Amino acid sequence: MGLPNAVEAIKEAGLAWNSLMTSVEMERNESSSKRGEPDPPIILHYNVRLHGDKITEDAVIVQNTWTLARDWGEEERCPSPDPDKNKKVDELDQCNKMVGKDDNRVFTASRHSNGSRKSPVVPEGSKLRKYFPFKQGYLSVATLRVGAEGIQMTVDGKHITSFTFRETLEPWLVSEVRISGDIKLVSVVASGLPTSEDLEHIIDLEALISQPLPPRKPLELFIGVFSTANNFKRRMAVRRTWMQYAAVRSGAVAVRFFVGLHKNQMVNEELWNEARTYGDIQLMPFVDYYGLITWKTIAICIFGTEVVSAKFVMKTDDDAFVRVDEVLASLNRTNVTRGLLYGLINSDSRPHRNSDSKWYISPEEWPKETYPPWAHGPGYVVSRDIAKAVYKRHKKGRLKMFKLEDVAMGIWISDMKKNGLEVKYEKEERIYNEGCKDGYVVAHYQGPREMMCLWQKLQEGKRANCCGE
Repeated sequence: MGLPNAVEAIKEAGLAWNSLMTSVEMERNESSSKRGEPDPPIILHYNVRLHGDKITEDAVIVQNTWTLARDWGEEERCPSPDPDKNKKVDELDQCNKMVGKDDNRVFTASRHSNGSRKSPVVPEGSKLRKYFPFKQGYLSVATLRVGAEGIQMTVDGKHITSFTFRETLEPWLVSEVRISGDIKLVSVVASGLPTSEDLEHIIDLEALISQPLPPRKPLELFIGVFSTANNFKRRMAVRRTWMQYAAVRSGAVAVRFFVGLHKNQMVNEELWNEARTYGDIQLMPFVDYYGLITWKTIAICIFGTEVVSAKFVMKTDDDAFVRVDEVLASLNRTNVTRGLLYGLINSDSRPHRNSDSKWYISPEEWPKETYPPWAHGPGYVVSRDIAKAVYKRHKKGRLKMFKLEDVAMGIWISDMKKNGLEVKYEKEERIYNEGCKDGYVVAHYQGPREMMCLWQKLQEGKRANCCGE
């Protein structure tokens, strides 16, 4: 699970970019024809087999992925023929242990005269029914949800299956959902797919457009936001909330989204139009994979020191709410302008050696037992000299690439420290990497609705109070 093959990633980026540029040129020539990618990958094939298959006569759910290059992957079955391999995904079972077990609820249990319960009474000649979430002739409400480690399926409010993301098949590559098979669709609601708003219906458009940045413009703080092509709604939530801070609107702070390309041409067209409209997207020359996000960190350092001239450079995510005013105040209180790493510092963490983990690191990638100090990715700040050194080392080919971008920054800073840089690790306990707590400086895992709620509370003078409590 190392970095995807560089040649393959560059080839994919070239194809996606050429496709996008062809589309732009066609638009200029007033051509309306649109082409999607032939044979797009299947991020999750969720196959409900009510009547079993070649392996079993019982109902079964089969999960798998498919790509043109690799064909079908290794299928995951629920119930599994080997229950001992029922691993956890986002702390949830890959297959709910109830699936395929005898469903005792369908029969009435009798009692002894002393009040004790007897075993379920099975009518003579009948077969004990096994629990399965989907039943022929019955309505069900099913929800597919994207988690941190995989995709979860809930049926009628009960968790049924989990499916771990497979390498190079991240959730942000999804551009459409298709439904077929033994399930008859009555209605469907889809959210999180790559859709944009009609510009004619955005009444506050002028307030959301970022002003062009003159070359080498002096800034107090540059904020680079990790985002992916699909996450239009998240970017809009950021534009309408913490990008409206006075420091951002006045130009003392600049914010840019760093977004890789998508394999689907139509998604890239949407992204291109969004970038032209709002002026705050920095397109990256590769297709977005989790293993490549460290390149975005380098790009943020380059932008913050070479495109603009920022005193401090911050990295955050598009589902993080950043109190820009409090970040600036905290940086001012530290009174440190060189050798600074500000954030939720982790000084004693170990590599994940479980190969099933999203954050798995092999001994070849990092042989030591612990990492040097690093700051959690939802929000950390480095001083200009560190960001500049990252750029210079990258330019000279002396930067160790590491797929965990926040840990990578810690590794780079540790190397700089060995070479004589005096480093100040400023720990900020109010940066929450797993949600929100009152008094936050950065709150992570906030959806568009939570973002708007947090902003409204701040505008109403309710301080930094969380929502949904």
